[in-house]
This record gives sequence, structure tokens and C-alpha cells, in this order.
Amino acid sequence: MSLFERLAAAQNTAQPQQQQQQQQPAGSLVDRATHVGERRAAPGARGGPHQAPDHINEVRLRIQRRLADELGPTLYAGDRPQAEDLDIQVREVLNSLLAREETPLSGADRARITREVIDEVLGHGPIESLLRDQSVTEVMVNGPHLIFIERFGRIERVAAEFDDESHLRRIIDRICSRVGRRVDEASPMVDARLPDGSRVNAIVPPIALDGSTLTIRKFSSVPLTVGDLISYGTLTRPAAEFLDACVRGRRNVVVSGGTGSGKTTLLNILSSFVPSDERIVTIEDAAELQLAQDHVVRLESRPANSEGRGTITTRDLVKNSLRMRPDRIVVGEVRDSAALDMLQAMNTGHDGSLTTLHANTPRDALARLETMVLMAGMDLPARAIRDQIASAVDLVIQVSRMKDGSRRITYITEVVGMESDVITLQDLFLFESGSDMPGGVGGLRPTGIRPFFTDALAMYGVNIPQTMFSSRRR
Repeated sequence: MSLFERLAAAQNTAQPQQQQQQQQPAGSLVDRATHVGERRAAPGARGGPHQAPDHINEVRLRIQRRLADELGPTLYAGDRPQAEDLDIQVREVLNSLLAREETPLSGADRARITREVIDEVLGHGPIESLLRDQSVTEVMVNGPHLIFIERFGRIERVAAEFDDESHLRRIIDRICSRVGRRVDEASPMVDARLPDGSRVNAIVPPIALDGSTLTIRKFSSVPLTVGDLISYGTLTRPAAEFLDACVRGRRNVVVSGGTGSGKTTLLNILSSFVPSDERIVTIEDAAELQLAQDHVVRLESRPANSEGRGTITTRDLVKNSLRMRPDRIVVGEVRDSAALDMLQAMNTGHDGSLTTLHANTPRDALARLETMVLMAGMDLPARAIRDQIASAVDLVIQVSRMKDGSRRITYITEVVGMESDVITLQDLFLFESGSDMPGGVGGLRPTGIRPFFTDALAMYGVNIPQTMFSSRRR
């Protein structure tokens, strides 16, 4: 059964596709500068609690203090009740406090105070509504009064803000404590994962010079499918069929790209092509992959504890995974000496392994792999390292974030082998700009070159038609 026959069968129970990316005119430089100036000068430009009239804000703070006085032991005790029970208890006390409040309040004022107090007491304060917004993919807090989000691939400033630095630090401390981590002057940086899978990075002074920073990359409960990527123009149907064939044919694949370019999303989709009867071991810094197969073992690295002990690195996990009888090893991102162990795994019978790394082009990706192998401290000649890379990696997929915020696959490149001291590559699919392509931005087209590993695919019963690589095919 082909990839798209399998997709058609699965779509009977699939979720509706996500909202398409919205296009907004950029405007001239003068227009943009004028817009920014007006936004900064406008009174009440910062929203959240500060948009409310002063007396409403005073009422909110007063009720919040009274709520803390009444429920303090319940809110902060170690035997804190379940979330649903606590939510009911907080709402009951809050309604009682609002009923006793002497300041005249409209229904809208009461609803707003209730929402903001609950967000502050039980959630993440001013950014709680942003985390609930399904269209927001990333929340970036640059100090207490400057919050940005990414929505549909575009970064924009939002009106919400924290009261002050101490308010922001309380929210950061709450996030860290819920995942068993701490952040302070002795340990001013923290990487963590929220219970819903969202990735969190926090940095506090003295490292952060202009106030504490908080970055949350949200976790999608409904992962994108290959059909979604095709509809968004990230890749084409022929390219998707080829990648599906490469994964089923146990080719080793490296996904390369910059921050926020969609590497993990693509890795998740590539992993979905792995047959369900194979044992998969995934290794990540912060678990994001959502594999639908049953036979999956998920491993996550661990940073040092407060005493500087207990570190479990990606390299430790890659080494250990080789003793777990994996059919496939999927490393969320290789960024250090773990590259050496990953290459050795690819070269010693673990064909079909997948990973990602940060690089701008397929050639740069191989150069980065070489540099990361040297980080392992092994005194290896450059030729030996390149031989390892050329024999281990079969395919490099380059993903890029375009100017309009969309993500596109720009290269699908085969690693052919060695010629003298240079790794030889050939591009199988290339991104071409043009108004005739989907979205008017550009698209992925075959170069007309057929890969050398076609016979290796046939060994696994995977056959790809010659017409797939026709340069005339759209």
C-alpha cells in the first residue's frame, strides 16, 4: 500500500486540518516605523491587567490578597489537592469575596477579575491566555513588560505584561517547581518540559541583564501529518512519496535547519513512516516526538541536580540504546560528541536511523557533524571522520523558515560517497521560487537525478518509479 493510500484510509478518523497561515502585507519601511511609533506612544498599549481602570486593578489585587490569605495553606502546601478540586475551591472562595466587595462592579468587570485571579493563582499569570490560544506556537517574555508570541510563523508583540520583575520571577519559580527544577543566582538558567510536553527555557539576572526571560515552545496535542505539510506547501506529493520510501527502505536520514524551521515536526512525520513491527528507541533533550507505533521506547536526557550530579547526556543514552535491541534509533537533535556514537550506530547495523541538527545547507550539516565528532576527544584524522559520515548518512533534508514565516523543505540531498578527501553530494529535490508554485512563494521540484541507493531500497521491497524524479513533473 502506497503512502497516500495509507493516508486516505487514516483520514476517515483524522482531525480537521489546522487553520492556514494568514498573509499580511509587510508595508514600507516608513509605514512600519510609523506603526511601531504609534503603538509605543499609544496610551494603554500594554494590556493585561494594566488595561483595566485603576479601581478595577485595585479590586483585583485586593481580592487576590484575600484569596491568598484564606487558601494560602491549601495553595502552597505539599499535599496540594488535585487540580479539579482546587479549581472548584478557588472559584467558590473567589465568588464569595466578589459578593462581599463594596466597589460597584459590572458583570464584565467581575468576569475579568475572576479570569485574571484564577490565571494568577492556578496558572501562569498574564501569559496563561496565550498558552491556551491554539494559534500561538511560542511565547517569548523579554522582561516583565515585553511579551512576544509566534503565530502562523510570524512574531508579534502582545499587550499582556507582568506587574513587575518579582511577579515574573514568581511565575518562573512556579513553572520550575512543578517540574522539580529551580532557578536562582547560583543556577540562573533552566531548561525544562511542562507536563503537557511544552519546552521551557528561563534565564534570570545576573545573566539576563534587562530582567528575567522566559521562552515557552508549545506542544501540539494533535501532531501535523504529511498531508498537512503538503497542503501548506512545505513539500510536494512526489517528495513525500520519496521520503516515505527512504524511511521504509531503512536509509539513514539527517534533517538540517535553523531554530524554529520545523526540524522536529518533520522528524516526527518521518518517524511515522517506520513500519509498526519495528522497535524504535527515541532519544531527546525534551521529549516532543509523538509516534503512533506501539513498540516505542522513549528516553530523555537529564541535567545535573542542584549539587552538580546526576547528569544523563544524549551521548549516554545513545550508547545505552545500542544494548536495547533497537531496529531504529531516532535522536531528536544531535549537537555534541553524541554525533560520534550516532554515526557508529548507523554504521553497525542500525540502518534507518533518524536525527536532526542545526545547519544552513546540506554541506554545512556534514561539516557540523565532522566538528561534533571532534568534540568527542578522539584523535581521528579528518579523512577517517568523513569516511564515517559518508558511509553512515544516506540523505540530508534541509528545512528553512522563509521570509513570510512559512516553513519549506529546500533540499533533499543524497550523500553519494567520497572523492579524494571530499564528501560528494547530489541534490534530488530543490526548492525553486516562482509565482506558479503553491502559495506563490515557491516549491520543491525534482532535479531529474535518480539516487544511487535505489537498489538498496529494492532489497527491502521498496520500489520507486523513474517518473518520480522527472524534472518536468510538478
